[in-house]
Amino acid sequence: MIPTLRITVRDTGDRPGTEVEQPYLHDPVGTAARPEIRLVGHTWVPLDARASAEVHATFPADLAAYTGADGRRVVEPGALELRVAASSAHVRHTVPLRSPSRGRCGRSGTSGGCGASRA
Repeated sequence: MIPTLRITVRDTGDRPGTEVEQPYLHDPVGTAARPEIRLVGHTWVPLDARASAEVHATFPADLAAYTGADGRRVVEPGALELRVAASSAHVRHTVPLRSPSRGRCGRSGTSGGCGASRA
């Protein structure tokens, strides 16, 4: 599993609002052609004026996998980045991750070599 992400979201204004946190996955060293960054979830956080909330999200390691030429899911070893953003153009935080080894994922995409850990 990719580690659980915990962030604090704050409403700094005088009125209630909703914040949308968007995590994106980036593979800076992958050998397969994939999108530069990929949206892997989102969380809507309603907040009262001047309030804050802690957001927790866990991402399965299969999110770092791709389908190889043989039709099986593959996770490449090396660096990954989980980027927390308001949009793909407005990244607020980058969390470095590392996939421990090359592997094939099981049928469900969550077993075998699909683990990742915080770098």
